[in-house]
Amino acid sequence: MKIKHVRARVFEWKGKTVPPQGNFCSNAMDLVYDNKANRHASGQDTMNTFRFHGWTVVEIETDDGIVGYGNVALAPKIAKAVIDEYLTPLLLGQDPWDYEYLNQRMYRATHAWGRKGVGMAAISAVDIAIWDILGKSVNKPVFKLLGGRTKEKIPCYYSKLYRTELKELQAEAETFLKQGFRAFKMRFGHGPAHGQQGVVENLKAVEAVREVIGYDNDLMLECYMGWNLEYAKRMLPKLAKFQPRWLEEPVIADDIDGYAELNAMNIVPISGGEHEFSLYGFKQLLDRKAVSVVQYDTNRVGGITMAHKINALCEAYSVPVIPHAGQMHNYHLTMSSLNCPMSEYFPMFDVEVGNELFYYIFDGEPVAENGFLQLRDDVPGLGLSLKTEFLDQFHIIE
Repeated sequence: MKIKHVRARVFEWKGKTVPPQGNFCSNAMDLVYDNKANRHASGQDTMNTFRFHGWTVVEIETDDGIVGYGNVALAPKIAKAVIDEYLTPLLLGQDPWDYEYLNQRMYRATHAWGRKGVGMAAISAVDIAIWDILGKSVNKPVFKLLGGRTKEKIPCYYSKLYRTELKELQAEAETFLKQGFRAFKMRFGHGPAHGQQGVVENLKAVEAVREVIGYDNDLMLECYMGWNLEYAKRMLPKLAKFQPRWLEEPVIADDIDGYAELNAMNIVPISGGEHEFSLYGFKQLLDRKAVSVVQYDTNRVGGITMAHKINALCEAYSVPVIPHAGQMHNYHLTMSSLNCPMSEYFPMFDVEVGNELFYYIFDGEPVAENGFLQLRDDVPGLGLSLKTEFLDQFHIIE
C-alpha cells in the first residue's frame, strides 16, 4: 500500500453565523487597545482572530483506493499551502504504515520554520489522515490500533458556556444539566483591562453557574489567555470558594513561568496546552510543573503519532490529559488512554466560534448521551466521512 494522492481543500463557511457579543470570552487581544489607525479593523470584537470559520480538509488516497481524512482549523489557507508545497512531496509513494518515519520526515524537513503553530497543524492534518487509512486498511477503529478500549464509554463535559447575560447563562447550564451532563466549562468575559468592575462581573458569573449546577458537579473555568500573571494571582483566592476543577489558560501560552507560579500556589489547579505544539514543549511544561491538566489538540501537536507520545509522557508525570475541543481525532486517543479521564464536548450549534464546523463538514461525530460519548468497535478508521448536506454553505478552495 502506497500513498498515491494528497488533496487539501479549504472549507470557508459562508452560511449564517451568530453575531459577536461583547465580553463573550476573555482572550489574548483584550489587553491591546484599538488605536483606530485601521478603519477596517477598528471596532472588531477581540475574539475575531480566535474564530475558526474556515477549515482545511485533507484527503489522502492510497494505490488500493483507501481514502483517509484529516483536518486543521488554524490558518487554513496557510495550512493548505504548507501541505501542497512542502508536505505532499514527502508523502507520495510512501507506505502509510511507516507513520513514525513520515511524521519525523515532515517535522524535520520543516523544522526551520514550522515547528510551532501552523506548520505543526498542517503536519497534524496529514498524520490524522494517515491513521484513518491505517484503521480502514485493517478494518479496525483507530483507538484499537492505539491500545484499545480503556473505558466502557467516555465521560464528557459540556463546554459551550460563553459569557452572556447571567439569566441566559444559567438557562443554558440548566438545559444541559437536565440532559445528564455532570461537568461544565464556562468562559470569563472580563480581564485586567476591565478593572475592578470586571472582577465583580467574573465572580458573579461563576456564582450564577454554581447556583444552577450545585457543588456535586464539576465546574471548569477558562480565561483563554485573557489574563496576566498579576491579575490571575489576585483572582485565584477569590475563585477558590467555588471549587473549580481547573482554571484554563490564565496567561498567554509562552508565559511558562507564569503558569508554573500560578500552579505552585496550589489554590486552583492550572490547565493548558491548547496552544503548545510539540512533544518537547509539553516536556517543558511538565518539568516546570506548570500545569495540572494537559489539553493538547491532536490537530495541532503533530497528529495522532505525536499525541500518543504526549499521552505516555504525561502519564509518566501523573498529569492527566483532557484534549481540547472534542472531535474524533481526540476521542480515539481519549478512549485508548487510561490517563485521559474525559473529553471536552461541544454540541452541534449555529456557527459561532467555529468549533461547531466539525459537525457541518463531517458525518460520524458522536453525539453525547447523558453526559457520555461512545465510539463503535465495528467502524474502521476514525469513523468519519464528508458530509454533503451543507456543502452549498461553504466556499471551497481547491
